Amino acid sequence: MPSERQKKRFWDSAAFLFEKRRIHLIGFTLVELAITVAIIGTLTTLAIPSYVNSLNNAKITRAIGDIRAVEKDIAAYEADHGETPATLGAIGRGSLLDPWENPYQFMKFTDQNKGAMRKDRFLVPLNTSYDLYSKGKDGKSIPPLTANVSWDDIIRANDGAYVGLASGY
Repeated sequence: MPSERQKKRFWDSAAFLFEKRRIHLIGFTLVELAITVAIIGTLTTLAIPSYVNSLNNAKITRAIGDIRAVEKDIAAYEADHGETPATLGAIGRGSLLDPWENPYQFMKFTDQNKGAMRKDRFLVPLNTSYDLYSKGKDGKSIPPLTANVSWDDIIRANDGAYVGLASGY
């Protein structure tokens, strides 16, 4: 056990090192930590909405690509069989899900279901032989595109001349 004299000598030499040789302890003050946390919080606040928007745009792009691919499969089926398939299952796409994990919507037009056709803001049908669309992020949809719940749908319109967001049509 060190004596009181040895303890005093130790603390005097330690104080000498810190004062005379200007050796400083390395660390952060509370103000520096608070500023760092504020900067990180600000950057996060700016980055997260941009990231979420990028993810949503990627899902929209994937849905557009899926609809274009299904459209080609339907055209091949029509070329082979002379008619539009009754369901997506007839072309092997019955279990295909959109990026929001909802099934793609397909309806072949017949005389019995003309009233259920998707319609634009002038209530004119979007397509002549079939409708193919995703219900979008909210998973809800109504046939006329004027309804708010239909604005996020990814639609096929003008018999395939337009595939994209219903709000952009």
